[in-house]
Amino acid sequence: MPPSAATPPAMRLTRPRLLLLAVLCGVSVANVYYAQPLLERMGSDLSIPTGRVGWVVALGQAGYLIGLAALVPLGDWLNRRTLIPAHLLLIAVGTTAAAVSTTAAVLYAGVAIAGLFSVVVQTAVAYTAATSPPEQRGRNIGTVTSGVVVGIILARTVAGLIADAAGWRAVYAAAAAMAVTMAVLVRAALPDDRPSQAPRSYGAAVASILILGATDRVFRTRALITFFLFASFGVLWSGLALPLSGAPWHLSPAQIGLFGFAGLAGTLGATRAGRWADRGLAGVVTVVSLIVLIVSWWFIGQAAWSLWLVVLGAVLLDFAVQAVHVTNQNLIVARDPDASSRIIGAYMICYSLGSALGAVTASSLYGSMGWAAASVAGACFGGAALTVWLVDRAVPDRSTLPAPDHAESCQPKAEQRSTSEP
Repeated sequence: MPPSAATPPAMRLTRPRLLLLAVLCGVSVANVYYAQPLLERMGSDLSIPTGRVGWVVALGQAGYLIGLAALVPLGDWLNRRTLIPAHLLLIAVGTTAAAVSTTAAVLYAGVAIAGLFSVVVQTAVAYTAATSPPEQRGRNIGTVTSGVVVGIILARTVAGLIADAAGWRAVYAAAAAMAVTMAVLVRAALPDDRPSQAPRSYGAAVASILILGATDRVFRTRALITFFLFASFGVLWSGLALPLSGAPWHLSPAQIGLFGFAGLAGTLGATRAGRWADRGLAGVVTVVSLIVLIVSWWFIGQAAWSLWLVVLGAVLLDFAVQAVHVTNQNLIVARDPDASSRIIGAYMICYSLGSALGAVTASSLYGSMGWAAASVAGACFGGAALTVWLVDRAVPDRSTLPAPDHAESCQPKAEQRSTSEP
């Protein structure tokens, strides 16, 4: 009997449930990015010196990184139907504190708490992976993670629009209201998800993510690809405002935010990547998407004279990033769905570190050599990801840890020459 047929109807991830999880992901991850266009107003309102206002963003991202290691593994230990709403309510606590803050310390604490518990995004992705039948896992992950990328891309635009209309505090008040609403809906709509093979303890769950890269070749390869993939992504979306706000365009923050819709188009276009991976095309999706990513930087690099080429490049880049990202998660979770939270948490640490590297690279290269140099770096990060994939293909796998049968079923026979083929 196929796995999907053996799944009770009440436990299946129906289309409405998948869409709910996708919205949850977008609403939650946006909390880490809302502050970026609001820093000047926050600093002015709370008398925070210019040199310190950047801590608002840094603490939110630091909280998120800590949560990946400390909170996401809880999903393999506790009922995620209860855990997800709990984290959403704690996001509401953090965003409410930020909304009513009268001192820098309260604002810092609020954004740090919101960032910490925004890792509920990864718990939701792990829930999707663990409760999906193998033949639908890639498709379902693709649907849910599209919400993550949409949230990242549109957070700055939404924050800017709300702040222009009602002030920066309204952004966090709205975020708190959305988090509470999502907690109620998730608790009511999702079936129980009690781990079938929970780790011995929370400590064991956290410790397991530290050794994952050393013991699982598929994870190691895909995590390294993700590091470079999101370094390239970070160069674009953390640095694009620099050339667009300067000569010859002099665009306003609101106008720059509209470029997020170009990335959104690319992201939505890649939602079928999970279905391609389900059909055994993971290798093809990876190599083609990484080539598209590299090529996209030629278009993005023309920002000095053509905005339309930048738009085209953003569509291509986000298409490629989302396609590889979904494929990566499908492959690494397929090897051990019962450990999906730990696997996704460890994987997303590489995502966060790559994004941070891309942001630092964009600002430093733009300041010293201009947008062309930053674009070359973005393409080089894509080339590094492609090199990792090619090297892994060329080196025989001598691992003594074979993949489960259902992981191999996700790959064409030409790719099954190694049990850890990524």
